[in-house]
Amino acid sequence: MNLPGNARGALFMAVAMAGFTCNDALVKSVTATMNTGQILFVRGLMTTVLVVAIAHWMGALRSWRVILQPAVLLRLVAEIFASIAYVSALGAMPLANTAAILQALPLAVTLGAALFLGEKVGWRRWLAITAGFAGVLIVIRPGPEGFSLAAAYVIASVVGAAARDLATRQISSDVPSLFVSAVTSATITLTGAVLIQPLGGWQPMSAETFGRLVVASALLLIGYQGIVSAMRSGEISFIAPFRYTSLLWAIAIGFLFFGELPDLWMTVGVAIIVASGLYTFYRENRRSAAAVAQESKPESP
Repeated sequence: MNLPGNARGALFMAVAMAGFTCNDALVKSVTATMNTGQILFVRGLMTTVLVVAIAHWMGALRSWRVILQPAVLLRLVAEIFASIAYVSALGAMPLANTAAILQALPLAVTLGAALFLGEKVGWRRWLAITAGFAGVLIVIRPGPEGFSLAAAYVIASVVGAAARDLATRQISSDVPSLFVSAVTSATITLTGAVLIQPLGGWQPMSAETFGRLVVASALLLIGYQGIVSAMRSGEISFIAPFRYTSLLWAIAIGFLFFGELPDLWMTVGVAIIVASGLYTFYRENRRSAAAVAQESKPESP
């Protein structure tokens, strides 16, 4: 495409979000006929075959011993936890709600980086993080009895995904991203296979159900590739906010195919989460620009 880097990156990000959200919708559509373990296994098996084939073609496969690296191992565990929780949430909560709460992920990553990696976070970003999590509470609206099981699932998925992203930062640069994706996909597939029986056993699949998971698998791969292409095409501070286009897809699909319509409080919560995330991106960009300017400042004689 003959587009400037930022425009190309924004387009890739928007395509990735469309892929992820449509994948979520297809997975949600089959949660009534099969358990989480079977969904993870069937979808993961097809995704693994595709990713391993691409990794092999690009020479990105490595020895299995790489998995034993602490950062890689932590990422695998976190990804498994996040995947199980999120698929469970999709079956118990409106699509737009799960997508909205998942938008708190950048805030959770910033919080985790401050707590566990020693990254500096100023008071403005602390306020943005607090406001964002307040927005999550507005979307969830826990009653007197506390959080519902569905809310617990989606919050757990955000925690797992944040741990995954923080672990990814610690993986050695000589480990190809495609290899990490292949190992992750294969591990989730095996986990799904193990969970099938404890979660109710294997359920027969119709051709239509199987077809939906085939398409979901392809969309998942498109989403992963779109994210990588977006991050390599332009400035992250410009591209990252386009992740919120997933909310537009989630609301539209939820209304058209599941009869879900966001209410006023859901809209207010989403607005707070998105505003907090955008402000966090803005402050991070300002901080990075200031650091670069300081490094390039000539030393005094």
